[in-house]
Amino acid sequence: MKLDYTPDQQAFRQEVRSWMAANVPPARLPSFDLTREGFEAHRDWERKLSEGRWGMVTWPEAYGGRALDLIRWLIFEEEYYRAGAPTRVNQNGIFLLGPTLMEFGTDDQKARFLTRMAAGDDIWAQAWSEPGAGSDLAAVRSTCTRDGDEYVLNGQKIWSSRAVFADWAFGLFREPGSERHKGMSLILFPLDAPGVTRRPIARMDGELVFAEIFLDNVRVPVADRLGDEGQGWHVCMATAGFERGLMLRSPARYQVAAAKLAAMYEANKAQLPASVGERVAQSWMDAEAYALSIYSTASRLEAGGTIGPESSTNKIFWSELDVALHQTALDILGPRAELVAQAPGEAPDDTWLDGYIFALSGPIYAGSNEIQRNIIAERMLGLPRA
Repeated sequence: MKLDYTPDQQAFRQEVRSWMAANVPPARLPSFDLTREGFEAHRDWERKLSEGRWGMVTWPEAYGGRALDLIRWLIFEEEYYRAGAPTRVNQNGIFLLGPTLMEFGTDDQKARFLTRMAAGDDIWAQAWSEPGAGSDLAAVRSTCTRDGDEYVLNGQKIWSSRAVFADWAFGLFREPGSERHKGMSLILFPLDAPGVTRRPIARMDGELVFAEIFLDNVRVPVADRLGDEGQGWHVCMATAGFERGLMLRSPARYQVAAAKLAAMYEANKAQLPASVGERVAQSWMDAEAYALSIYSTASRLEAGGTIGPESSTNKIFWSELDVALHQTALDILGPRAELVAQAPGEAPDDTWLDGYIFALSGPIYAGSNEIQRNIIAERMLGLPRA
């Protein structure tokens, strides 16, 4: 299948390409998960994007966007990745919380949070998982006790991405005594509030990708609840739909990686078995198939449709594609794949190694693939529980 773009869409692509060529940093920014300096360097990039009104192009102009449709967002993402632009440090905010605020937020909440989010002034962490509640979010135990115009938050969150250096977090809390899907609320809270303690969790390479968050009688205004009281599960599932089904993992991410993989294979194929070429071709086809699927989803949403449980199929597909793609790259590189950029002599592109380590977490975060297969079986196929 070949996608045809209108003259306006083609002109928009050229506008994005020109801006990226003039503004993308020539050297890779330091990791935003290793030091505060790297984090702030990425915040500065978010601000530069905002100055050009590229922070989130689908948002209304009043909130720092361009009020563009999802097809143009996909075009923007394609040019963003092809330009090698920095990873978005505020992806939890702009890709997950932002669309949820658009759907469930009050006018005051949108005005308070979206503009600062688009500008990089507030970087957001996701605070859903708990020690006893990972993929099964209905098992969260952290509580929100109503006290007049405030909630008092208590509990512990874990595997909270970006929480080491972020400014705010959005978390799921339950009314004391409630169980499972009932009595939960999605609450926004500042990570420097009294009673909040952050404990970094270092990844195997030393990067501080996650943090534990401890909440001890943390007071937040009721006005910072997103959606109706006790309807947190419904709001949370909308956010999960954005995470699994459309915005968090842009197709361009995999298309660019697949093209890079194909070029590396072409340069080394004389020393490689034919089976590796087959895996490269499969990765390229899968990346293209994922892109077409997302274009289809975006077109349905533009026509007034919604993201349903089929978002779980997308999540399984992109996470397993990511692992296969990077594993193939490491196999092409052979022992040299283990070298990092600081190694003596000529080291290969170590982004393949970093990408592979990160890809291994893909089948776990955003709801483990085992849970997603249960959702597909029960909600899409109507199969009975075992």
